[in-house]
This record gives sequence, C-alpha cells and structure tokens, in this order.
Amino acid sequence: MRIIADGAQCEGHGVCVAQAPTLLDMDDDDVVVVLEPGEHLSDEDASRARVAVESCPVAALRVVDA
Repeated sequence: MRIIADGAQCEGHGVCVAQAPTLLDMDDDDVVVVLEPGEHLSDEDASRARVAVESCPVAALRVVDA
C-alpha cells in the first residue's frame, strides 16, 4: 500500500499533514507532497495514511495497493 497525492486538487488546508506528518508535508506553494512516494507503507503508516486521506476536505489524497 502507498499514498498518492494529487497536487492539482490540493488547496493547502494541511489537515492531512497534521494527521500523518511522517508521511506528508507541504511544499513552498502549500501543496501536499508525499515524503517517500515509492515506499510501501507499514501497517502503522497505512493506518495513518487512511486517516489523512479521510481528513482531506478536497479528496486530494488516496491510498492504493502497490
């Protein structure tokens, strides 16, 4: 499982980063970025990723099975 961010959809609310700061960050333009996009998530990180995805008010994140 890994997390995917749609930077074009992101409005920079930052709620997701607050939920998963080890997985996500905001760039200089306040757009969400995945810190290690090619990495498979551990069970603990996958749980955090799901919470971050659900917290995004504009659905700019998703998790996929890798």
